[in-house]
Amino acid sequence: MSYLSIEGGAPLHGELTIQGSKNSVLPVLAATILARDVCRIENCPRLRDVDASVAILRHLGCRVRRDGTALEVDTAPMARCDIPDELMREMRSSIIFLGAILARQGEAVLSYPGGCELGPRPIDLHLAALRELGAEITERYGELRCKAKCLRGTDITLAIPSVGATENAILAACGAEGTSVIYNAAREPEIVDLQALLRSMGARVNGAGGSIITVEGGTALHGCTHRVIGDRIVCATYLCAAAAAGGEVRLTGVDYRAVSAVALSLAESGCEVRSEADAVSLRSTGALRSVRPVRTAPYPGFPTDAQPVLMAALLRSEGCTVFVENIFENRYRHVDELSRMGAEIRVAGRVAVVNGVRTLHGAAVKCTDLRGGAALVIAGLSAEGTTRVTELTHIDRGYDAIERDLAALGAQIRRETT
Repeated sequence: MSYLSIEGGAPLHGELTIQGSKNSVLPVLAATILARDVCRIENCPRLRDVDASVAILRHLGCRVRRDGTALEVDTAPMARCDIPDELMREMRSSIIFLGAILARQGEAVLSYPGGCELGPRPIDLHLAALRELGAEITERYGELRCKAKCLRGTDITLAIPSVGATENAILAACGAEGTSVIYNAAREPEIVDLQALLRSMGARVNGAGGSIITVEGGTALHGCTHRVIGDRIVCATYLCAAAAAGGEVRLTGVDYRAVSAVALSLAESGCEVRSEADAVSLRSTGALRSVRPVRTAPYPGFPTDAQPVLMAALLRSEGCTVFVENIFENRYRHVDELSRMGAEIRVAGRVAVVNGVRTLHGAAVKCTDLRGGAALVIAGLSAEGTTRVTELTHIDRGYDAIERDLAALGAQIRRETT
């Protein structure tokens, strides 16, 4: 069993390049299916979720080779249209392969996806979008069977701006005849990155970053080279780590606009934040104050994935901060573990109230989910004594060696195995 051992009290200093985006690389890998050719995906982080995506591609018959920080994916030999249950259970984002497989093969067979237990995350919006495009979908005993002899372009209106449903609709629409228009589309930077890849492959996709996306389908796509954008949530995590531990860091490789909501809260807490075109710097004395209520919302609102790490940064702040979680029902599973370290947090439904304490103390804690695990690491950096974080499979789903990155900034953190 691996665990992280953290000695708190060391301020963070230095410069770090942020890894490629987990939430971008997964739909990008799924999109390579449409090329029937070789795609080179650069800035691809080493993550458990990436490994799961590669396993799916290989099961489908594709050839995948890692070359340093790049993945070369040859989807020409793809022959299957099914994803077995054990691969689907590896991650929630496995559902993103549905639209691409359907567009390529005219049929897709898979089970419901797994991933972090953050509450109900139904895929009905994904299925509704595919049905609008002409897919016939049957559900039986947890298995989905999707068929479409010919997908046809249409207007698709999403009930909520779901990121995954938007991505699946785009990928399926690329294989449809005619033009599709997606209304109330999600606006996240990762969707802009997916559009950039598809354009490099020859697809005609426009509007990503706005709420209306147009896809002109029926075009034969080809291979390309694409560089994945930096991970804005990893950037937010390390900004919060520096805010909690104190010090001064400069994080490069991320568009500052993608982390602006988090940066504003950290500036309000007393940190000095400076933004550049592709970098963000933060300076903190470690003495923070509470901020106005933090309400999670779809982009460009405050990201739900950054809520746990900001909460961890404010555990020793002066005053009281209110968090309102509007995306997932069970996003406070890390609170009990933070309380083991002396945090004072009260939870009522979707609301959590953090009363800042003078000190935190090291403790043995375990990750409950991906971002909750990162929150425990941040708390350990600002606690007195040693913190031991277990269940690292959650953290490894989204952070490419979090201990290496934080140690490079001066944190006293190491991964050990028993």
